[in-house]
Amino acid sequence: MTPTFIVVKSKKSFPLDVPGVEVITAREYLTEARFVEMKRAKVFNLCRDQSYQTLGYYVSLLAEARAHSHIPSLATIQDLRQAAVIRIVSEELDALLQRSLHGLRSDEFELSIYFGRNLAGRYDRLCQALFTHFPAPLLRAKFQRQRGGPAHGDWRLTELKPISVTEVPESHHYFLVERAARYFDRARDRGPETTRYDLAILVNPDEADAPSDPKAINRFIKAAKQVGIRAFVIGRDEYARIGEYDALFIRETTGVTHHTYRFARRASKEGLIVIDDPASILKCCNKVYQAELFEKQGIPCPRTMIVHSGNRRSVAQALGLPCVLKRPDSSFSLGVVKANDAEELERFLEQFLDDSDLVVAQSYVQSDFDWRVGVLGGKALYVCRYFMAKGHWQIQKTENGGQRSFGRHETMAVESAPEEVVDLGVRAANAIGRGLYGVDIKEVEGRLLVMEVNDNPNLEAGVEDVILKDELYLRIMRHFLERLDERGRSLR
Repeated sequence: MTPTFIVVKSKKSFPLDVPGVEVITAREYLTEARFVEMKRAKVFNLCRDQSYQTLGYYVSLLAEARAHSHIPSLATIQDLRQAAVIRIVSEELDALLQRSLHGLRSDEFELSIYFGRNLAGRYDRLCQALFTHFPAPLLRAKFQRQRGGPAHGDWRLTELKPISVTEVPESHHYFLVERAARYFDRARDRGPETTRYDLAILVNPDEADAPSDPKAINRFIKAAKQVGIRAFVIGRDEYARIGEYDALFIRETTGVTHHTYRFARRASKEGLIVIDDPASILKCCNKVYQAELFEKQGIPCPRTMIVHSGNRRSVAQALGLPCVLKRPDSSFSLGVVKANDAEELERFLEQFLDDSDLVVAQSYVQSDFDWRVGVLGGKALYVCRYFMAKGHWQIQKTENGGQRSFGRHETMAVESAPEEVVDLGVRAANAIGRGLYGVDIKEVEGRLLVMEVNDNPNLEAGVEDVILKDELYLRIMRHFLERLDERGRSLR
């Protein structure tokens, strides 16, 4: 079982007993050899003062250096000190904030947050939301009603800071111990300690086109255990606890304005090994970026044009008709249309340019299938051929009623695929990064053209794993293990 510690400046400041948790001083954690040598630990920093270069600050700093799971992280400590971040969060949570504080008669209000909860249950949703943005054990939030707002007032979060146990009213102590015990029990409830690292796999069980189906997720969990990693399936409500893991594997369709990107950013800031990392999400989710990148890197692709209001009239002449239009953040055939004639081109451009200042236009390239080269850590992992849906120009066809159909697929061994296809796929992926990517390539009249590089590629049981079978999942877990070990060596 991973040892759990509450760190305080003085033990006298924490006169409470939480079952299964050892209370230690900041100085003990910073100086005693047992903590330096401890490979696994969960650290809850309750030092009141966590400002730069204080004992409280160094507790989180060294917990990060020792690869101990800890809250608050340095990222959270810094965020809590920035008024601009507090203001942005206040705006994001505006509707919840107004609902939660509706009916209060005063113009000021304070809310104590103990491990994401408050003694008054009616504020639980607001407490959980703030704890999600700022994972710290004990917090106090201050709100003010803005004059001149709506009829019931316009509340704003004006201050959010960590507090110590000495600032918790004695009448709240029983509730604090209860919340802490529940939180720590959940943190410890992970079965016997037989592995070296913890991996969170982010999934959405309700997603229609999830990149991995439940069978594949179970095979990832099994493969992780074989290489010494405990894997846990988590959902979007686990955002505040992401620092408790060593790595994050996103198996949910990603987007820059989506919670998957927020997960990737926080995990990366807290030192986790992340696939997909936030930089890869940014690069792969924007087709304007990829168009510029391919041109700069000399990666062959269809004739491409970045369209804006000033050059929209020249698209047909430059690319011919039909042509393909892509929203900058399109993915998996969504936000991608084919304009067959001038009338359709004008209509689609009108729609797309209403949402974005830039649109990607490409010459239409017809083929019976797309090559998909899966690349992990700069090396080819698998190769598939995805055939077009019957009577359609894409691999997925959506009817007016929302019913979807797909073309057939064919997976082959990397060594059996055309060498030039594999080489081009690896080259295009390496232009993005060293994570996990799926590179789509068309073969037209003997020419290979890269259509796009996808982060978060499909890995489904019975499709991409047909050749490698369990070895596909093992290779990905070994990649995590190698990077985790490498991170551990760099921290010594």
